[in-house]
Amino acid sequence: MTPVHSSNVDDTTRPGLDRSAFTEAMSRFASGVTIVTTVDPDGVAHGFTASSFCSVSLDPPLVLVCLARSANSYAAFAGCDRFSVSVLRADQADLALRFARRGTDKFSNGRFVTGTGGVAAVDGALALLECTSDRTFDAGDHVILLGRVHHARVDEGSPAIYFNRTFRTLVDR
Repeated sequence: MTPVHSSNVDDTTRPGLDRSAFTEAMSRFASGVTIVTTVDPDGVAHGFTASSFCSVSLDPPLVLVCLARSANSYAAFAGCDRFSVSVLRADQADLALRFARRGTDKFSNGRFVTGTGGVAAVDGALALLECTSDRTFDAGDHVILLGRVHHARVDEGSPAIYFNRTFRTLVDR
């Protein structure tokens, strides 16, 4: 296997990357959709929609999720000791839209349950991963939250898929 070498070149100074082309290219990557939640020291629930989510390690069980520094919930997550990741079903796209907006009551309508760690989770989610915060990493205008999974639950159904700025569903062939 060939080792990967990092470059000393600062990519932010390279000419030629069209920001809109980058955004368009990334919109063509189909991904699942999650809602990530936590609770602050005052007991107030916070959450956001994320499609930048993946498993990192089986031993120990680790997942990562990316959060914009500009998000209203950034401070709550930057200092949290636990969070939950709810993997959404196809029929839960309305929740993803609600959690992606600023200034809305994200936890209204009673579609949430309290997980084993005391953090709200989407009721009826396709999967639920409850995590303790392991580490955070700076990543440009985002932060990467690394969580150690201590509880996982799965259910049957079709996932919410986000592709080219709209929700889609899988088709069995």
